[in-house]
Amino acid sequence: MTPQHPLFVCTQSLAALLILLQISACAVAPKNETASEPAKVAPYDPTAAPVQRTVFPQIHTNLNGMVSEFVRAMYQDKKGNFWFGTNVNGIILYDGKTLQKVAQTPQQRGGSVREIVEDQAGNVWLGTSSGLVKYDGEKFTTYSTEAGLPHEEIWGLTIDANGLIWVGTLAGVSHFDGSTYQPFVLPNTKVENPQPMLSDKAVLELMEDRHGAMWIVTDGNGIFRYHQGAFTHLTKQNGLADNSVADILEDRQGNIWIGTFYGGVSRFDGKAYTHFTREGVIQGDEAYNFCEDKAGNIWFSAENIGVYRYNGKAFDRFTTEDGLATNTIQAIYEDRQGHIWFCTWQGISLYDGQRFMNAKEKEPWTN
Repeated sequence: MTPQHPLFVCTQSLAALLILLQISACAVAPKNETASEPAKVAPYDPTAAPVQRTVFPQIHTNLNGMVSEFVRAMYQDKKGNFWFGTNVNGIILYDGKTLQKVAQTPQQRGGSVREIVEDQAGNVWLGTSSGLVKYDGEKFTTYSTEAGLPHEEIWGLTIDANGLIWVGTLAGVSHFDGSTYQPFVLPNTKVENPQPMLSDKAVLELMEDRHGAMWIVTDGNGIFRYHQGAFTHLTKQNGLADNSVADILEDRQGNIWIGTFYGGVSRFDGKAYTHFTREGVIQGDEAYNFCEDKAGNIWFSAENIGVYRYNGKAFDRFTTEDGLATNTIQAIYEDRQGHIWFCTWQGISLYDGQRFMNAKEKEPWTN
């Protein structure tokens, strides 16, 4: 069986994955802003390992047995804490001493965590399958539909230079100032024969570039660039490799890297595109998980192909033969030590600058 990109987990029938994710994501009644009790953590019980829901054996670490499927988001906050957002096991936190599941609200414990960001005040924000969650260092607060969120299924999340939170959902995009949502209406322009995978209103990724422009990745309708009140619609008709865009990144030179579901990877310099996949430089029509490391290398994954690293001149490809757990990656992240983490369907791998390995070889707390 070939694993699919995480986007399809909610929409297509990968049997048990679909059922479990939809139950956790959709069976929760809409809720207003709610503050839980001060955050509590439940120590890991090695005798009570989670039920293994994926058909793929966990070759590399699954965070001390606390992950039954996979980690789909990772973040190291200003204090050095590691946050892991899982597919059905909620949030797992490493505070430098212990690795524990974080018990927020009952609705969030079994949900899918897809995005993790941090604001200037040190609050950690999590985009989940059942609303937007804020952790202020003491308690978790959940903001959902009754607070104005257009849909509880969150896919895109970013904080702009002014501290405004942008939230992409199945029903569009909203601004959030920490208390209320304001809808952000996109133009009605559509590509010819759009083919959304989730919803024709879904916003899957959000990114602010160095000029203050917001790049809004839609479900099958290309990209909208919003700057100073004006929109530019990027589509196949004007150079985009594919209208189904999976990921986006601005590198330190100001180039925009775009990964798509059917057109591979491209780089946009503001005037023209370089289509690396289409031109046969790299393989893999489905690409995402962009990460620029401290040295300026661009990392990304290509479905079933492995991981690419671009050093500014050439691409290197890495696979299971180099030490990755699988050739299908859910997230790529660089920590403060310069280690590159690869969250996969079969556990977490790590690259220390010399070789790829099981994460526990460098970080024994992951076990």
